[in-house]
Amino acid sequence: MYSAQELVTYIESLAALPSVYYRVRDQLESPEGSISKVARLVEADPALTTGILKLVNSAFYGFSRKIESVERAIIVLGLRQTHELVLAITVTNVFIGIHPQHMDMRRYWIGCMVTALTARELAFLTCNPAASRLFVIGLLADIGHLVMYQTVPELTIEAQSIADARNEPLYEVERRIVGCDSAEVGAALMDNWKLPPNFAEIIGAQITPRLAGKHVTEAELLHIALVLSKADRYDEPSEQALRRIDPRIWNNLGLNPGSFPRIREAVEMNLSSCTAMFFSCVT
Repeated sequence: MYSAQELVTYIESLAALPSVYYRVRDQLESPEGSISKVARLVEADPALTTGILKLVNSAFYGFSRKIESVERAIIVLGLRQTHELVLAITVTNVFIGIHPQHMDMRRYWIGCMVTALTARELAFLTCNPAASRLFVIGLLADIGHLVMYQTVPELTIEAQSIADARNEPLYEVERRIVGCDSAEVGAALMDNWKLPPNFAEIIGAQITPRLAGKHVTEAELLHIALVLSKADRYDEPSEQALRRIDPRIWNNLGLNPGSFPRIREAVEMNLSSCTAMFFSCVT
């Protein structure tokens, strides 16, 4: 049996965020930081520069004029969204470097993007100002499984097989077979990466959102996003997926379950282009 922290420790050398992310973040958070300094840090990393300019000029953001410089992109996005975008690009580059033998990475990446786009769409519907952060949190929500397939693949496969055969919640089987579930592992990795505390709290509470404390609203949005992602993965009808969402969550968010099919359509419209932008190896 393993704890979440043990599994994260095993993968630490493979899943470390590059130093450029922390340098950019420090500048964004520093009272002495400036847009020009952040721009210089980003421009020193060709992959990061390309990623930011490609995304900021895409339909994902929908700006009317072409943005040709990193500094201009930062001005238009704002410091908080710049941080989220740098983190998203950095994390996806880390993802691409990990290839567990028994994991279908193409399917995994697409699932991550479905969750991310759904979380973003739900944030827009609820007028939540943290839409860009929820996109990144959605992108990271299932990272615990990536760690588990890399560190304890046999146990992780066994848990998935039992859950599928007995129609049991996967997290319950994982706790019994592995010793922890993927949400706990994901939260532990967020702490290990020293990301803002709400990342770990929201990802850790994705199964039971009420445990997220003051971030319960964001955890509820993520919870719905993950239900949609699972429905997409198993080609599950919307009506069946809706039965797995506690009606109190819809009430808490002020959302109508009838919006679920429309959310799925909106995600499907953006899925291919966003997956290609973040994960160029996925076709």
